Amino acid sequence: MKRLSFIFILMFFAEIGFSQSDYWQQKIKYEMNIDVDVEDYTYRGETKITYYNNSPDTLRKVYFHLYFNAFQPGSQMDVRQQNLPDPDRRIGDRISKLDSTDIGYQKVWSVKQGKVDLHIDVEGTLMEVVLNKEILPGRNTVFYINNEAQIPVQIRRSGRNNSEGIKLSMTQWYPKMAEYDREGWHLDEYISREFYGVYGTFDVTIAIDRAYTIGGTGVLQNPQEIGHGYQRKGKKLKVVNSNKLIWHFKANNVHDFAWAADKDYQHDVRELNNNTDLHFFYKKGDDKRTKNWKELQDKMLEAFSFMNDNFGIYPYSQFSFVQGGDGGMEYPMSTLMLGNGSSVEGIVGLAVHESLHSWYQGVLGTNEQKYPWMDEGFATWAENLTMAYLYPEDGENPHKSTYLGYYRLYQSSTSEALSTKADFFDKNFDYSLSSYSKGAVFIAQLGYIIGQEKLRITMLRYFDQWKFKHPAPNDFKRVAEKVSGMQLQWYFDKWINTNQGVDYAIKEVISEEGKTNVVLTKIGGIPMPLDITIVFNNGDIKTYYIPLRMMRGVKTNETKYPREVLKSWPWVYPEYSFQIDAEKYSIKYIGIDVSERMADVDKSNNFYPKKEFIFN
Repeated sequence: MKRLSFIFILMFFAEIGFSQSDYWQQKIKYEMNIDVDVEDYTYRGETKITYYNNSPDTLRKVYFHLYFNAFQPGSQMDVRQQNLPDPDRRIGDRISKLDSTDIGYQKVWSVKQGKVDLHIDVEGTLMEVVLNKEILPGRNTVFYINNEAQIPVQIRRSGRNNSEGIKLSMTQWYPKMAEYDREGWHLDEYISREFYGVYGTFDVTIAIDRAYTIGGTGVLQNPQEIGHGYQRKGKKLKVVNSNKLIWHFKANNVHDFAWAADKDYQHDVRELNNNTDLHFFYKKGDDKRTKNWKELQDKMLEAFSFMNDNFGIYPYSQFSFVQGGDGGMEYPMSTLMLGNGSSVEGIVGLAVHESLHSWYQGVLGTNEQKYPWMDEGFATWAENLTMAYLYPEDGENPHKSTYLGYYRLYQSSTSEALSTKADFFDKNFDYSLSSYSKGAVFIAQLGYIIGQEKLRITMLRYFDQWKFKHPAPNDFKRVAEKVSGMQLQWYFDKWINTNQGVDYAIKEVISEEGKTNVVLTKIGGIPMPLDITIVFNNGDIKTYYIPLRMMRGVKTNETKYPREVLKSWPWVYPEYSFQIDAEKYSIKYIGIDVSERMADVDKSNNFYPKKEFIFN
């Protein structure tokens, strides 16, 4: 009896162990003080970092990114862009032509662990630090860093004096600790693409010429000492007798910190109905630019309300739209973006896309280097829906241009699998259409597979379960499977890891003893469930649904018409036939996926009678 009880207890605890998640992630706290010289474009910094090792591993080394070092002749970013067939036009050979006063650099004078100086080794944009005392699992340590940096002429994201006249765009500007996760250290050098970081707290003070206004990540802690549009109404502004102001920002539960500064920023603040403040920083200019930025503010109030309802609640008390002068780039609680757009809708589209990265990269901190499509693709999908809400008069399928981009990629002879790391794509063309278009079609087409309502629930649950963490594709897949009740590994494997496409056709329609047989054929390598629509000459409409056997599930009827669920189609079978209880002459039209959510690469054979569909 005692032996049986002991075995039962072991089984009970084993069950608990297997049911618990083994997920963990590191944690960090930055306390930074920097002094900026706006005349020679340098700053000196002193940083205290408290690093928490939540991993099961003992750490004997740590690593830091020194991103400014990319802006030097001969850097990997410089060489890579000069050897691509389609280099980024913003970079090209510009880095190779920088002189000593225009380059960027991070000079780390010392790194201490407690009071002990550590050995450091800098190569390119990475710094290796050998620890004096190992960091055991569950323990923390404190580093002290003393550094000096030169801010480069702005070429890509970071820098000074860009084409729109912004003085300082301070992104990837500090020694940033590399992420260590379940896969180990992530030591991607800065070659062109995007970033991955440790969630934690930033406590940042910036001393800068008092004429400059700063906007970016974090909440200003001393608004009454600063002014510049931050001061609280009804409270007196404190006058500080100094050539410099000391700006004090805090940001909690973020994985990066960015800011920009200029003497001519106009700073406007708008409040959402959930007490989130939207800050707008744009360079004072002509009436057209000011008009665009004023109209942008109303649109972004609408956009954030829509995004909160459909993608999850934005969790911070502030978001900043900052004219930064180099395309658009997302950072926690802020975006730096172009500010001289020719149309309001254009600048709104950019602002919507970049702010949506607060959902799909800021809060859901996916590794952008490894899974750029989970960042750019998800944000593009959400942007399409948000813009359709803001501009309903445009009146077309919100994802139409995204599908067109994917079709261009599919037809390209150089396309690479979606699983390719961001910096490893052989062409910028393939990276862009893969990450943005194919990544967005992945989500839109998932709605076709599991149903739009299930997709809506999936996206909200994914946000809720994985916020402030680092989800990977399988984490998203498991949420979608649990919500839909379907098996989706086949879809993830085929869409992410191959260049195969979806292609189905109506092969023939045959009359037989008062009935009609429809024969379908699978041409492409990616299998799909099929929605078939039959329109009869008398005006009746009926739909048929063919599940994919390995899905192990059936989506609900999304149409208002009667639907018959047919037997499942095993993916290895090249053909499938079903019978309609009607004469062939009574059928006006048969169509595969009339919703056009399935990314069929050749829609000309999806219809009977056969008709050409040309996308324009």
